[in-house]
Amino acid sequence: MFKEEIEEALRVYDRHVVCLEKTPEECRRTIVSLVKKALETYNNRQPGFRHGIALDKHITVIISQSDSDRPLCGIYFNLHSPYQKKMRSETQARI
Repeated sequence: MFKEEIEEALRVYDRHVVCLEKTPEECRRTIVSLVKKALETYNNRQPGFRHGIALDKHITVIISQSDSDRPLCGIYFNLHSPYQKKMRSETQARI
């Protein structure tokens, strides 16, 4: 399920995302795993809840209720910089 969404996310990853911690194959495994976790969360959600979410440091997957039988799947790449903490601590040291 959600094979098209996974393939599109991998095309975007390969073309636009710079990640020093995941190879494209590791990204594929992570996305597939997160989709499974989000789908499990979605299928076991409590009444009134519309989403199932799974994430790691780099990727967020959201499965959302829709008007059709098939839920929507959103795959997002989280903006993260390994240099962010270093830069923030240097800036605070100057203040």
